[in-house]
Amino acid sequence: MGSTGYTIFLVLGCVVALAFSVLVFFTSKGDAMSGGSNVRTTYKGKAGFDDFVSRLVLILGCSFMGIMLILDILAARAASN
Repeated sequence: MGSTGYTIFLVLGCVVALAFSVLVFFTSKGDAMSGGSNVRTTYKGKAGFDDFVSRLVLILGCSFMGIMLILDILAARAASN
């Protein structure tokens, strides 16, 4: 996986970063001073919008970290060759 793989992961990382930034900016998940102690309730066992957004933020954050790790490994391999 040469420069094509690096480019694919770079574009994917940019898309995930943009989606993550927009989601945090337009929801209340970016407010660091709000704390995490608010009580969440479910309606008839179904997750609410806040639960969905929290899960999506977690998934996007973990995905971004994984993609950046893969990019770092690919860049190190390219530099050593």
